[in-house]
Amino acid sequence: MSAASLPASVFAQLARISPAPAGLALLRSALHARRLLLLKALLVRVHRQRASVGPGALDRFERSWDLLERVERHHPAVVRDVLDYPTTGAWLAGALIEPAGPSFDRLLGHLDHLAVTAALRGGGPLDLTVETPDGLLALPGVGRLRVAADRVRISAEERTARFHPDGSHHAAPAVLTTTGRGRGLLTGRGPGWSAIRTLPHSATRLDDLDPYRVPPGAGGGMAVIAADPAETDHAAWSALWRAAQDLLVRTDPGRADEVARGVRAVVPVLPHGPRHLGGTLSAAPGAVLTSLPEGPPGMAETLVHELHHSKLATLHELVPLYGPGRDAVHRVGWRPDPRPVAGVLHGAYAHLALADLWRRVATTDGVPTAWRTTAGHQFDDIHDQVGAALPILLESDELTGEGREFVHHMRRHHVSLGATPLVAG
Repeated sequence: MSAASLPASVFAQLARISPAPAGLALLRSALHARRLLLLKALLVRVHRQRASVGPGALDRFERSWDLLERVERHHPAVVRDVLDYPTTGAWLAGALIEPAGPSFDRLLGHLDHLAVTAALRGGGPLDLTVETPDGLLALPGVGRLRVAADRVRISAEERTARFHPDGSHHAAPAVLTTTGRGRGLLTGRGPGWSAIRTLPHSATRLDDLDPYRVPPGAGGGMAVIAADPAETDHAAWSALWRAAQDLLVRTDPGRADEVARGVRAVVPVLPHGPRHLGGTLSAAPGAVLTSLPEGPPGMAETLVHELHHSKLATLHELVPLYGPGRDAVHRVGWRPDPRPVAGVLHGAYAHLALADLWRRVATTDGVPTAWRTTAGHQFDDIHDQVGAALPILLESDELTGEGREFVHHMRRHHVSLGATPLVAG
């Protein structure tokens, strides 16, 4: 996909933070094209530098690549789903920048896990042994198997797969079963197996297991630490997700649907001291990294805010909106530290989405009175702050032509939101 294939109407909808399905569908296509490009770049690097890759790592990588291609011939939708899962992007980004050596060889081993996940979801016979040097077999979007062995033999029939640590057939194996006609869903049981939970009434995962859910360096200057799965209160997360979705449905059904379809994974992280922490990774669009918000309104706002960071990151890969970073930084109302133009654009876009949400909350019956009142004040503040940031962007020479057009559309939506909303009730 290229910029030329982006319809002007969809580009305008995205800039005006519309939840129209066409925008999300286009971004998903762009994301998939980007994943394939990066995966091919990794293959090219491995082939060009094969002399520096350990023999065992090279053999495993090539075998996994062949398996992935075989599965794709029969189950392309399953392979696409595995490749487009957010943590696959985080793994790819790390592998492509890792210098040659043992760490790079170790990263290459994750292709084993991707290929096995796709093969198991596709169903059918399978008999192979995969390395588990850290005692873990991670199946992205599905779960993980913990074993006291350096390798696991996987034997699968049409719909059932069994895992034998170190090739042993003596102990009772963990078992995965393919369910969901045509969708390649997996359910598991047995020793060492932990499943990634699905949040209520959605396909969104509460992913507290994937090894690449919070890669090293996430958060830039602020350390982001993945929550320990043993300490994750799954019931609390599920209840908060359900309540937040209920609030969004009552406030803006289109946005509720976009969140349910656009957020593929919620990754629990530790709060930053007493502060709630929310974030995204540009390499992993569709994943929301967040500590447990205080209540349903906080969860709804976090999901909307972070989803728009993901949308903008994906769009920028398709249509560059700004050029390479420079030294110029600018003051914005929503952060104490000065931001480069990329940060101003991302912040203005995500906060424009919040201003839209808060205006709807403040003027809609059927949502909690306290949230309506707070939303009115929040709208006031952030509407002004976004209004002050938009001229910074339009006066910058770092935006591309498409970026300038994008900000003009943002400004039109900002103006359409008007002044302080009259609180309902």
